Amino acid sequence: MNGKVTLGFLPEPRNVAIDALLPSRATPSGLAISRKFKQIRSSIAEVGLIEPLTVSALDAEGGRYVLLDGHMRLIALRELGRTEVACLVAVDDEAYTYNNRINRLSSIQEHFMLRRAIERGVSPQRLASALNVDVSHIQKKMNLLDGICPEAAELLTDRQFSAELSRVIRKMKPTRQVECVELLLSANNLTVAYAEALLAATSVEFLVEGNKPRKLRGVTKEQMARMEREMSNLQGRYRVVEQSYGQDVLGLVLAKGYVAKLLDNAAVLRYLRQRAPEILEQFQAISATISLESNT
Repeated sequence: MNGKVTLGFLPEPRNVAIDALLPSRATPSGLAISRKFKQIRSSIAEVGLIEPLTVSALDAEGGRYVLLDGHMRLIALRELGRTEVACLVAVDDEAYTYNNRINRLSSIQEHFMLRRAIERGVSPQRLASALNVDVSHIQKKMNLLDGICPEAAELLTDRQFSAELSRVIRKMKPTRQVECVELLLSANNLTVAYAEALLAATSVEFLVEGNKPRKLRGVTKEQMARMEREMSNLQGRYRVVEQSYGQDVLGLVLAKGYVAKLLDNAAVLRYLRQRAPEILEQFQAISATISLESNT
């Protein structure tokens, strides 16, 4: 290897006429009324385009380009009457969508970005207008980590979750916060309803002073304690399964390949059809499986 890195794009964005951009896919129905599109349109109208579009040259001499990524932004720009847009021009013609190759902004990253913007003089009202949300939503995002211990926040660093989840978690003391966040992550269920259930199962000594455990109708304190113990045991078993999952998947893939090869042998197929049709039926089902989650 010579250590040279090949650039995927031209180093500097290029201003391209919007009429010279050709979409690479059809516009989905109902896009104009979707919440995400309204947020993008409001953001561009309020603060301008933040992320350039991604294009590939179709006709270099004629100045025409194929749009690889940024279809919603392009439609919003057209509705706002813009005539030009900054674009990153791909050196090679990639057919995939670049947004599928990036990590989405986590809730905590969004929290820090909002705080940084406000510290630099951007008002919450302007941010709310740019994101097409109520200003109270910005305030909740701003206060996302208030009352949350650093250990619990660290566990949630790369996750997306509602600001209402923080409202529930901050009612608990730090040790209990960490326990609850671990349970939420283990179950892959970062919902407010689940957090409320864990809060209801929390003893008074693990709650922040002034908070009382919420009572759930039809569920006694003893039942809640038992449910919590069972969830804790489930968490331990889940971690054991998670550790062996990769090896198990590899074994299943190899087994499927072996079964498929057996069925390609005419003699084996004839033997199974005559002597063990029920086993043949199961082997054929395994061989026809497209993925581990589906056999259709």
